[in-house]
Amino acid sequence: MNERDRQEFAKFAAARSGTLIRLAYVLTGDQHAAEDLLQTALTRAAARWGRIHAAPEAYVRQIMYREQVSSWRRRARRREVTMSDPPDQAAGPVASAEARLDLREALRALPAGKRAVLVLRYLEDLPEAQVADILGCSVGTVRSQTHKAITQLRSVLASADLSSNEVGP
Repeated sequence: MNERDRQEFAKFAAARSGTLIRLAYVLTGDQHAAEDLLQTALTRAAARWGRIHAAPEAYVRQIMYREQVSSWRRRARRREVTMSDPPDQAAGPVASAEARLDLREALRALPAGKRAVLVLRYLEDLPEAQVADILGCSVGTVRSQTHKAITQLRSVLASADLSSNEVGP
């Protein structure tokens, strides 16, 4: 990579890292894993910078989606499943903060594939066909997983006394 490409890449990384780390966090559900995912994506993008600087953000996002799907598949093959201690309950009278915490926990409780479908469909606002292509499944699978994920979220959040209006579509 020549000096000009290095400068362009550094400028891109500095300008878009905030947005990309938020996407990585939503995909992983963990700040440290999100940072690792973004670093991996930027490293791969830097290696191909000369060919991708027409649409670098789309390329980095695609790397992040595929890398996260690969990590889920690797984890699914492992026999051992580690669990963390349950988080402390949120304290305080602010209902909106409690609602956000309940929603975050409900999203974390979703299986990784369902969470990915919701992220791609509603956070990234991608059409079903593109989500299916990214995740390597059929459009019907995307539709059914979206429906199941929203139903599961509504069920969990209803038990936490949240209205279904706060869950989305």
